[in-house]
Amino acid sequence: MKKRLIFITNDDGYRASGITTLIEMMRPYGDIVVVAPAEGQSGMSSALTVKTPVRLRKIKEESGLCIYACKGTPADCVKLAMSHVFTRKPDLLVSGINHGANTSISVIYSGTLGAAAEGTLYEIPSIGFSLANDYATDFAVCIPYGRKIIEQVMKVPFDKRTFLNVNIPDLPLNEIKGIKFCRQNRGAWIEEFEKRTDPHGFDYYWMTGIYKNHEEEAGDTDENAVLNGYVAIVPHHLDMTDYRELERLKQVWELK
Repeated sequence: MKKRLIFITNDDGYRASGITTLIEMMRPYGDIVVVAPAEGQSGMSSALTVKTPVRLRKIKEESGLCIYACKGTPADCVKLAMSHVFTRKPDLLVSGINHGANTSISVIYSGTLGAAAEGTLYEIPSIGFSLANDYATDFAVCIPYGRKIIEQVMKVPFDKRTFLNVNIPDLPLNEIKGIKFCRQNRGAWIEEFEKRTDPHGFDYYWMTGIYKNHEEEAGDTDENAVLNGYVAIVPHHLDMTDYRELERLKQVWELK
């Protein structure tokens, strides 16, 4: 039998602590090919590089592991790898481990999940992993729960049109209460840019912001699960159609 072929990528760059831990986490499950950004690409979502060349450099090759650095976005990494690195379709795409949570509205900004979404376009089972600590250097707590999830995926695959978003709380292993399936929390970032003045007297703006949870009392969301010590799994799909509103508008708009 062929060994499983596992595609690893991220948005924090191929040298990030999170992707190093992800490689360790996935070692038991097959041969690994990493194609990840040469530099950090947080917040790039599914952006593509269209005005400059995208470059690819092999960094390391050893038994069961090959690492490439891509001078592009996470979505570029997936597209380029599928075009010019893989000779057969990977059995699994795993993105992360992201430095910081990707709960609630962060889903639409995240490069980690942009890569997972891109994998779904190629009908590769795709999972994004995040640790709820923006400055973490130790991701070891992710390994036991990550492996539990990977082993379930291998036993009971999820729909190929779906990708999974997994968020792990920043807690010692013995304080994590378990794993929950959740829905995406409703919330938004407010006061997103701070106005500043440089030493030459010119104004500029620095991204900042405060997260506003629009449903603090909801017990079935990713945000609630992580805040209460659970690993949160949210299945996402690429079809963003609001089917209920589609049917309502068909009935009430007069377009004939």
